[in-house]
Amino acid sequence: MRKPMSPPQPVMASFATRLSESLPAWRQTIAPIAEWVSRVLWSTFKHHRRTSPPTHLTQSRRRDAKGKPHLHISAPPRPPRLCRTCGQQVTRGFERCGSCKVPVCTGELIRAARKGRVASHSPEAEAKRGEGRRQHAAALRAWKPSDQPAWLNEEMYLAKIQPRLAEITVPTIRAALGISKGYATYIRSGKRNPARRHWATLARLVGWGLSGG
Repeated sequence: MRKPMSPPQPVMASFATRLSESLPAWRQTIAPIAEWVSRVLWSTFKHHRRTSPPTHLTQSRRRDAKGKPHLHISAPPRPPRLCRTCGQQVTRGFERCGSCKVPVCTGELIRAARKGRVASHSPEAEAKRGEGRRQHAAALRAWKPSDQPAWLNEEMYLAKIQPRLAEITVPTIRAALGISKGYATYIRSGKRNPARRHWATLARLVGWGLSGG
């Protein structure tokens, strides 16, 4: 037995109001098409006194006779911007209101953090960290404090070298010292003081001579 169809649901009052506001625009849009269909049907009949049917909808024949432009078709009103969750009106450029945006953004941050933790513990990430630690240990073993000039101390670094690092780009510092982008940024801004073995390299980058000051 065929299941009876459920009765149609009533249209929401707010949607019906918006739809009724757009009726003039749709009427102007459909009118030329309706009159075109009327002309096609008119051409199939014979023995008409008129050469073409009247244009009650667009008044195009009357406008042509008076030399007036054709009827301007107005665009329908833009639909309101509503929150995708609760249906409240939202600011342009946003998909959700302030109340609904908080839990959605929180969930996205949690998912992004979970993906970041998984990626940071991948075999590739572990291998990269291990290689970095080996390179750092090798650089420490190769560096000798006796190779550095006696005048190149912390006071000289802070007074003469660090202020000039603002003229050096972060990628240049990172490549010269073989460090991370974040660490290079901290060194350039003065938030972190680099290891002593980096002072001579930074002095050469800023053009500060190593011949004795």
